[in-house]
Amino acid sequence: MTEHICAEIVPIFEQLNHDELVKVSNLVVHHHFQKGEVILSPNTPSQLVIIAEGAAKTYQLSASGREQLLSVLDNGDFEGEKNLFGVVNQELYVETLKKSAVCTIATQEFQQLLAEYPSIALKLLKSNAEKIAALEKQNQLLNHDSVEQRLATYLLDLAKIKNSNQFVLPMKLKELASFLGTTPETISRKLRLFNERQLLTQKQHTINLIDIEELEALKSA
Repeated sequence: MTEHICAEIVPIFEQLNHDELVKVSNLVVHHHFQKGEVILSPNTPSQLVIIAEGAAKTYQLSASGREQLLSVLDNGDFEGEKNLFGVVNQELYVETLKKSAVCTIATQEFQQLLAEYPSIALKLLKSNAEKIAALEKQNQLLNHDSVEQRLATYLLDLAKIKNSNQFVLPMKLKELASFLGTTPETISRKLRLFNERQLLTQKQHTINLIDIEELEALKSA
């Protein structure tokens, strides 16, 4: 990992010049985590977490302790920006999905950076608004009674985002099941059913949507 790779790969820092990136890098603390380690929770210090290499999931726990997946973080993604604006983390967890290199910046130090570079604060607000919109969309998904409806809606939305009817699922079945509020076995069974009905084909994690019209009908059922 180079000296300031974390600053270079995060979109909120993309307009900073070399000297400014080095200044950001001086605030960064580098960590290495194994799969399954929690790197952000209500019990950890307030900080911005950046995935330099690897992957992590963000989730909340229900009153019964059930995990509800919110998103999957890849290289360059970050979490914890709400902390920078004084919001106390009471429910968000970030856990590595594989061996990962992670960078953190303490909230107090990052707030000083925001005072010097207001454009970063605007980008953080935009990022936070996008995450809120994504959560609202997920809540709409979970309002569907049928898992088939949720899965069809998710796949169609993903095709629009990728601008292609063929794409690679961005998460494993376990994470996808948590995201859609069901079990991995149910997701696997529904994907086989969609395949049998010739709505799609699946090869490992690659999905090819075939009958868009029928999937749209299923989504609206």
